[in-house]
Amino acid sequence: MEIREFIDANFENMKADLRELVSYNSVYSDDEKPFGSTNRRILEKTIELMKDKGLETENVDYYCGYGQTGQGDKLIGILAHLDVVPAGEGWDSDPFVMREENGFVYGRGVSDDKGAAVASMYALKYLIDEKYLFKKRVRLILGCNEETGSACIAHYVEKQGQIDYGFTPDGNFPGIYAEKGMYMAMVVGHGSRIIDISGGEASNVVCKKVNATVPRDSFDEDKFKTFLDECGVEYAIEKGEEVKITVYGVAAHASMPDLGMNAISHLFEALYAADFNDSFISWFHDHFALTVHGELAGFEAIKDKESNTSINFGVIRKEGDEIKMSLDMRFPVMANSKMVCDLMNFGDETNELRVLGLVEPLYFDINTPMIRALKKAYEDVTGDKESKMEAIGGGTYAKAIHNCIAFGCEFAGEDNHIHDANECLNLDHFKKQVEIYVEAIKNLNEIED
Repeated sequence: MEIREFIDANFENMKADLRELVSYNSVYSDDEKPFGSTNRRILEKTIELMKDKGLETENVDYYCGYGQTGQGDKLIGILAHLDVVPAGEGWDSDPFVMREENGFVYGRGVSDDKGAAVASMYALKYLIDEKYLFKKRVRLILGCNEETGSACIAHYVEKQGQIDYGFTPDGNFPGIYAEKGMYMAMVVGHGSRIIDISGGEASNVVCKKVNATVPRDSFDEDKFKTFLDECGVEYAIEKGEEVKITVYGVAAHASMPDLGMNAISHLFEALYAADFNDSFISWFHDHFALTVHGELAGFEAIKDKESNTSINFGVIRKEGDEIKMSLDMRFPVMANSKMVCDLMNFGDETNELRVLGLVEPLYFDINTPMIRALKKAYEDVTGDKESKMEAIGGGTYAKAIHNCIAFGCEFAGEDNHIHDANECLNLDHFKKQVEIYVEAIKNLNEIED
């Protein structure tokens, strides 16, 4: 059977499987080890789906699971994830009930990364049904902790070892040859005059809404409003014995903060412009302000031709005397964590930068056989030989396992609102993913060692 005929015959089942996976609110939780009860249940369901498609399956301690086919000593890995970021606000429909409209489906995870997991399953089902001759084993590995640290794949590698070739369908076509390094920190401000503050859903999402309470008559309201009006930012002010402020931003993935509008940064800069006398606000203004590429912190010095720096503040809370705010930085692929730590050495006695994690960049030569095999699959299916492979700020499973790059699932020019409200998936592209993954598996299978 031709691949397109197969996809058409199975498309309703593809959508039904995706609808099933979207119904699980698989955000990280500590209610049950390792990543929450919902992640345990979605993994069990997905293993069942893989088994139904003819794959030999295994549950790796509920960190991840896999379905395998083929034979041989060499292993091709396809790594997708079943966990998602919090849905947040602003959806036009229930984010965990997949909605279809005008050739798109909507729901949390339809693009990141449940749709790609389903497309990969059907690519393998097609090859199994066609009795394709595998020279290598192929393993679809589905993790439950990509959005909050990729401990799932670290555990997989510890238990199962590395792969010989592979891709994670959790980026862009025609492929990602480099990923920026990551610097994760907690910004802690002591003694701020801000009475209370809370906002954000996840560290790797641009903060969409922040609420703050400050003393009455502590800032110039006209200057505050003028600043936000000129930025085109929505806000609300409620005055009583104290002043309650809400600032509304636009969510985006932390790796592309310039596609969003950070509510935290705009609140702080509006307070600074409105003469709010506060050491934390002044410190923030001096080192970050509204910049998203680290310009005020000296990061232009380590920018390279492949990539620049991106900085995001995702979650903020007031705890006792401390303001705690997450900082998610993606730094250039030709830099290293020591360079970044040297530049970020500007904490003082009242404002701290507590480093939580460092991940070095990932870089592949685009002329390696694995990269050429994947790019050829994309070009042969789409006919697109103009689109170039990219270096990105997103961190994928490729950093957690050897010999792997991000390959798909988003096509050039798309905005699937990943990590934002109304996340969507073009159904024609859903079909196209299956075609590309079939060719990618075939090409990787033919690499001679």
